[in-house]
Amino acid sequence: MRNEELVRQGAGRSWRETLIESLIRISGFSVIVIITLIFIFLLREGVPAFVQVSPHDLLGRRWYPIEDMYGLLPLLAGSFLVAIGAVALAVPLGLATAVYLGEIAPNWLREILKPFIEVLAGIPSIVLGFLGWVALAPLIQNAGAPTGLTAFSGSLILAYMALPTIISITEDALYAVPKEYRDGALAIGATQWQTIWRVVLPAARSGIVIAVMLGIGRAIGETMAVMLVTGNAANIPEFGLGAFFQPVRTMTATIAAEMGEVAQGSLHYNVLFGIGIVLFIITFAINSLATRLIGGSGQRRRGGQI
Repeated sequence: MRNEELVRQGAGRSWRETLIESLIRISGFSVIVIITLIFIFLLREGVPAFVQVSPHDLLGRRWYPIEDMYGLLPLLAGSFLVAIGAVALAVPLGLATAVYLGEIAPNWLREILKPFIEVLAGIPSIVLGFLGWVALAPLIQNAGAPTGLTAFSGSLILAYMALPTIISITEDALYAVPKEYRDGALAIGATQWQTIWRVVLPAARSGIVIAVMLGIGRAIGETMAVMLVTGNAANIPEFGLGAFFQPVRTMTATIAAEMGEVAQGSLHYNVLFGIGIVLFIITFAINSLATRLIGGSGQRRRGGQI
């Protein structure tokens, strides 16, 4: 009887495992199909723009659809400026905060700060954009900027939005590093900081790369908050640090602001989808870079270099 019960239990477990495995396979396949369909739709709606508008015009310096001027350089420059500012602010601060939470802070303080940081990620972007418009922009203007709605305002808001993701994932990656690594480094005379810098951070490199790339993706893909605080001026900023204190317009904000005003099938409509293709390619390139970095760090660890 016991053998029969064990057989029945084993058959039940096998059936459940098969069902779960099938559901996982279906979910993974569904994601691939959905992403493929999205890309096909973008191509169908956006490729006519690259056919009807010459490369010289697409790389122009002026975006003014009323006069059939579809220069993407101001939008690319604005997106790059806001994203690079957000990354420059969020990545160092996020990594430093994660190291403090994971390696230095006492347990009671970590238990308070970690949930608080994760809650910050749930604040809607439109709320942050509105706060940036009514509170942050006047401060920047009072500090001497010509206007408070600038690329720097957008970078600050995006950095704030990316911080919870970077901190949470990086702290989880540091927590996953085996305790034996730390004990071994301390046992041979390394200080706490040397252990963190030379042992823990390299061992958690793959998780840190994922955190940084997700933060960059958030900075590039955000729409509403950026549209509210960057001024929406389709101009190429002057070169230098002063560029951060000029109004700009990003690609995502352009799509959100103009898609509801264009006729379906028009050239303007197709160009907006062409911008979507450019964003898709940029996101794909970032993910591919992250995969290469993670793969490279994994090979180095397997080779005995930590």
